[in-house]
Amino acid sequence: MVKAVIYCRVSTNNDEQTSSLNRQAEELIDLANRLQLEVIKVVKERQSGYETDREGIIEVLELLKSDCDVLLIQDDTRLGRGNTKTALLYQIRKMNKKIYTLSNFGNELEPTELDTILMEIIGIVEEYQRKLHNMKIKRGMKKAINNGYQPQNNLSKHQLGGRKRKELPIEEILKLREKGLTFSEISSFLNGIGYVTSKATVNRRYLEHVEKENKVE
Repeated sequence: MVKAVIYCRVSTNNDEQTSSLNRQAEELIDLANRLQLEVIKVVKERQSGYETDREGIIEVLELLKSDCDVLLIQDDTRLGRGNTKTALLYQIRKMNKKIYTLSNFGNELEPTELDTILMEIIGIVEEYQRKLHNMKIKRGMKKAINNGYQPQNNLSKHQLGGRKRKELPIEEILKLREKGLTFSEISSFLNGIGYVTSKATVNRRYLEHVEKENKVE
């Protein structure tokens, strides 16, 4: 049986809104039964639709990512308002999950023309960001190697690849700085060989090491 999560939302805590929240849940459970869906959880939330930092909707996204294939809502405004709604629709579409609404007679939600255009723009921007990020990594690695840096020798104690690491190789950061690389280029290079980090983190680790060495002296 296909698994589903139900999301109900109202904006305030007054009695009328509480009644609406409970009614949404009841009607959506009935819809799930008619569609022969297994409801994993009913999430109820009292938050503005313009807010992105909502514990309820974050829980829904986690369930869709892991256990559920379908989201049931009263209508698209329950999901969110304005840009928040568009962003959430985009995230759910990226996960290849379906949304069914009561307002659409229990059928799958069809985004408006404006939402569709905005989601296409978001997709294009994300793709270019990914390409730019990869270009930065390649540029950092190329500059390091052209300057005589040999990761296969210097990082022999570490497994190369896409593995995340909490610790950074400070010795390699120092060597790359001596080769003339910027902190941004160093972070891109380290990301390319499996260390997940940022320019700020590399800079901070470098300064911490320098400060430690100065104290020792």
